[in-house]
Amino acid sequence: MSVSPSEDLVPARSSLGRAHSVGLNAFEANPVEVQANVGQGLPSFSVGGNVDASLREGRDRIRAAISNSGFTFPDMKVTVNLSPATMPKRGSAHDLAIAVAILAAREQVSPVKLSSTVMLGELALDGGIRPVAGVLPAVIEARNAGFARAVVPLATVAEASLVSGIEVGGARTLGEVARWLGGSFVLDTVDENAVPPSAVATVADMVDVVGQAQARHALEIAAAGGHHVLMTGPPGIGKTMLARRLPGILPPLDDEESLQVTAIHSIAGVLSPGSPLVSAPPFIDPHHTTTITALLGGGTGMARPGAVSLAHRGVLFLDECAEMGAKVLDSLRQPVEEGVVKVPRRDGVAVYPARFQLILAANPCPCAPTRDVQCICSAVVRRRYLGKLSGPLMDRVDIRVRMDPPGNVALATETGESSADIRARVTAARGAAVERWRQFGWRTNAEVPGPALRRRFRLPPKVVRPVDLSLREGRLTARGADRALRLAWTLTDLAGGAVPTENEVAQALLYRDRGSYR
Repeated sequence: MSVSPSEDLVPARSSLGRAHSVGLNAFEANPVEVQANVGQGLPSFSVGGNVDASLREGRDRIRAAISNSGFTFPDMKVTVNLSPATMPKRGSAHDLAIAVAILAAREQVSPVKLSSTVMLGELALDGGIRPVAGVLPAVIEARNAGFARAVVPLATVAEASLVSGIEVGGARTLGEVARWLGGSFVLDTVDENAVPPSAVATVADMVDVVGQAQARHALEIAAAGGHHVLMTGPPGIGKTMLARRLPGILPPLDDEESLQVTAIHSIAGVLSPGSPLVSAPPFIDPHHTTTITALLGGGTGMARPGAVSLAHRGVLFLDECAEMGAKVLDSLRQPVEEGVVKVPRRDGVAVYPARFQLILAANPCPCAPTRDVQCICSAVVRRRYLGKLSGPLMDRVDIRVRMDPPGNVALATETGESSADIRARVTAARGAAVERWRQFGWRTNAEVPGPALRRRFRLPPKVVRPVDLSLREGRLTARGADRALRLAWTLTDLAGGAVPTENEVAQALLYRDRGSYR
C-alpha cells in the first residue's frame, strides 16, 4: 500500500529570475545574462560566472540594498550566475541587474520588461544607484545586441543618452526601478542635479606665435595629414607654446570619432558629467616622469586606458621627451605604427584604439643654454642625451624641426597667422584626403598602408626619384620611404594638387632630414 506524502512535506519549487547587463573587457563590450535561482537549502548567497573580487563583495551591498528598499531578501539558498561563464566579469556595474533578477525570482517585481532591458549601476547600502565607468560603450553594445531599453544611474543618463536607437532612463534608487518595472513610475532622462558644464576651455590661438614660421608651417602640415613631429631647440623658444595650439588648427571630430573618443574617456572615468560628449580633438600631455603603464594603460585584471588611448584622434604631447626613459619612449613604437595599443594582463590582452598625433619636444642637450655657443656639453653628452630617441622610434616620426631663437625685431613687429585661417586650409586638405581614401576607410594620409602607396597609388619613377636616391645611399629606410610618400600626399593636398610631383616628394624628404636631432 503506497502512502501519498503530505502536501506540507513537498519541497518548495525553485524560482528563477533573469535580467541583463553588459560586461566590459578593455574596449570590448559583451551582453551578460544574469540568472538568479532561489531554492531550498541552507540560507546562502553565491555569485558565479568568472567574477572578480568586487563582484563577490557585492553580495553584501545587494542584500542590504534590497532590504533597505522595502523588499524581502530570500531566507533561502540564492545562486546567481553571470553568463557566459567563459567571459571575465569585473566591477560593480552588475549590481543592479543582480538585485532585479533576485526580486524577479521571488515575484517582487514584474518581469515583463526584463527580457528587452539592460541594467547598469552600482548599489549603495541604502538602495541608491551610483554611477559606474564605461556606461557609454555598454549602452552602445546593448543597442547593437537588440535591446530596446537601458536603465542607468541618473548621474550618467546624459552620457547614455548620446546613443541613438535605444530608450534610456536614469534611476536614483532600486525602488524607482522596481516601480518602473511595475508601470507606476517614469524614469528620468535628465539629471536635474548635474553640475552644469563649465565654460568650454578655449585653445590658445596661433596668432600668439611669432618668429617661428618654419615650425608653424610644420605643424600645419602635421595637422593636415595626421603626422608625427619632433621639435628641438633651446628652452623658452616656443616648443610647448606651439604644441598647445595644435588642437586649435585641427578640424572637429565627426560623429563617429566623437562617440569613439567619448567611449574611451567613459571607460577611463574622466568624462564631464554636465557635458560628456567629446567633440574636439583631445590634448594629452603626461609628465616626463610618466611610466609605461600610465602611457599605454594598465592596472590589475584587465588594463585601463592610458595616455595614448585618451589621446585617440587627438594629440599626445611629450614635452622634455629626452628626460623620459628610453624604454618608455620605445613603448610608443607599436601604437604609433598600428593605431592601437595592446596591453597584456592577467585576464587577457586589452586592446584600445590609439590613433593619435605624437608631438615630441626636446632641448638639444642637458645644460640647455639659450644659445648653442653657451653650451658646456661635449659632443658625446649631446649624442647620449638625445640618444634616448631611438632610431626605430624616430623612423616613425615624419617631420623634424630645429627651432632657433627669433630676432628682437620679429618679437616686436611680426604678427602670426590666426588658428582660424590655418584651420581652414587644414580642413580643406583633410577633406581632399578623406574623399580620396573614402572607399578604403582611411581618414588621414598618415593612416594609409605602405603597400597601398606603392601599388594601388604608385607614383611614376621620375616623381619618386628622390626617395630612390635616398634609399640607395642608405639615408632612408623602407619604412621611412613610405612615410615620406604619405607626407608628400599631404603637401599635395595643402597645395590643392591632385597627385604629388617630384617637388612634393623632395620637400617631404627635407622635412624628415631638417633639424637633425643627432
